Amino acid sequence: MTCPICKRPAQDAYKPFCSKRCSDVDLQRWLTNRYAVPGETEDLADDEVD
Repeated sequence: MTCPICKRPAQDAYKPFCSKRCSDVDLQRWLTNRYAVPGETEDLADDEVD
């Protein structure tokens, strides 16, 4: 298995990543909405919006 960030071999301690750095890069991408899980949008009723 290779690291999805840098393509080096994955290390057991950080699987599926090769290092803490690559793990942190991936987390930062999720937290800044660079990654997103596709799905349907929901329309909120007027009373639910506040």
